[in-house]
Amino acid sequence: MSNAATSLFPAHTQGLSRAAWVASLPRLARKAVWADLAPDDAAAEVLSWDWAFWARPEQFPPPGRWHTWLVMAGRGFGKTRCGAEWVRSRVAAGALRVGLVARTPADARDVMVEGPDGILAVSTPDERPIYEPSKRRLTWPSGCVGTTYSAQEPKQLRGPQHDTVWGDEIAAWRYGKEAWENATIGCRYGDDPRLCATTTPRPIPLIKTLLKRANLPVLDPAGRPTDVIDVRVSHGTVYDNLENLADSYINAVVRPLEGTRLGQQELMGKLLDDVPGALWTRALLERTRVLPDAVPDLRFIIVGVDPGGDGDEDAATGIVTAGSVAGQQRGLPHCYVLSDSTISGKPEVWARAVVDAYKANEADLIVAEKNHGGDMVETVIHQIDPKVPVELVWASRGKRPRAEPVATAQEQGRVHHVGLFAELEDEMCTFVPGDPSPHHMDAAVWALTKLLEGGAGPRGTPWTTIAGKTQAGLRRTAWMMNIGSEGGRDE
Repeated sequence: MSNAATSLFPAHTQGLSRAAWVASLPRLARKAVWADLAPDDAAAEVLSWDWAFWARPEQFPPPGRWHTWLVMAGRGFGKTRCGAEWVRSRVAAGALRVGLVARTPADARDVMVEGPDGILAVSTPDERPIYEPSKRRLTWPSGCVGTTYSAQEPKQLRGPQHDTVWGDEIAAWRYGKEAWENATIGCRYGDDPRLCATTTPRPIPLIKTLLKRANLPVLDPAGRPTDVIDVRVSHGTVYDNLENLADSYINAVVRPLEGTRLGQQELMGKLLDDVPGALWTRALLERTRVLPDAVPDLRFIIVGVDPGGDGDEDAATGIVTAGSVAGQQRGLPHCYVLSDSTISGKPEVWARAVVDAYKANEADLIVAEKNHGGDMVETVIHQIDPKVPVELVWASRGKRPRAEPVATAQEQGRVHHVGLFAELEDEMCTFVPGDPSPHHMDAAVWALTKLLEGGAGPRGTPWTTIAGKTQAGLRRTAWMMNIGSEGGRDE
């Protein structure tokens, strides 16, 4: 935007974007301002790419010198656009090495780069980078090179140097602490290296640590404060951007969460404390969390399934995989949550996701609740693969009584999460009776209950007996007879 055009605006616009402020003017005043801003088609085209015109005040980077910008806001606020536009401005200012870190490789590609508010979408045709997905690389006309990373593989970030790093949804990163630390250490190239983190808040150590450093100065090697602020924080809610959200998103995502505790986090962007009466606390989950290197050779692996209710395609079907091994505490099982593949969609969609989770984790059994759909649950899974073993279970007790033994085992240090599972842990730490059905949590409870009971075979076959004629049973039989290698799960 030109200096002349910028001078048309007041010092503040009552919290509105400049575009919204113009739209709020009386008709004649609006026409006069618009005539100065976009007198012809060429000027209107330039203006359409001008983020300074369209952004709300809280979407601008903080002024002054700082090291990390934390954008902590509710869903639909426009966090992704903030991050993409910030990267765009850094490249325009001369950045040479950009790191883009997402929860998964797919998120890096589909959200940060190719998404509707991603880097390619916000870049003008003459500044748009060339994207090479197979090389995880973007190359701008200026010569700046960007690389995408997955927070699922924190070691990717060891070694590379950047002057600009954008991490998206850092509170949902499975190995967030390790990935963020590596990204921060590598952000050391050039004279003014900076990081931006965009996320919906969760009360996890990484977020709490960044908030503790907010507005504090960076210290020099001698321990003296510099004029650079360590962390600047921006807040926002979904309602700040409601006029730009589709009615379908508002009805499917926003309205169901309104008035709920989870809505305070997901919509309002608030950092929540533990819920009185919840079976799990964040501190308990942190205390029992492990990294993949700490997981022993698992003898039994189960996929727990909690189908969405009444055939509603928008309802989530919980799909959580966990494994167990005999522990040192009187031989009681120790369990490890391995993956959360929860998905929304038609039965054939979630059934394929169940089978994919079974195969990806080399599982022994699928345990699925039959309350919604009855035998249809087993039927639709076997339509995808008739060979996978399925055991149907009936929820004869309430959710809390079913979950209590699992929470107790976790308090005893016998249940561990391998990394962070954001949606699952939100449900575990916020659910109280009367809340909407927690599909992630229910699926995890089904899998862990089966493992803690000592059974992984059809109809509760204990691991101390010869199992049935399923593929899983043959593996267990071979193990008990010491057939095969001593190391892992034998085929």
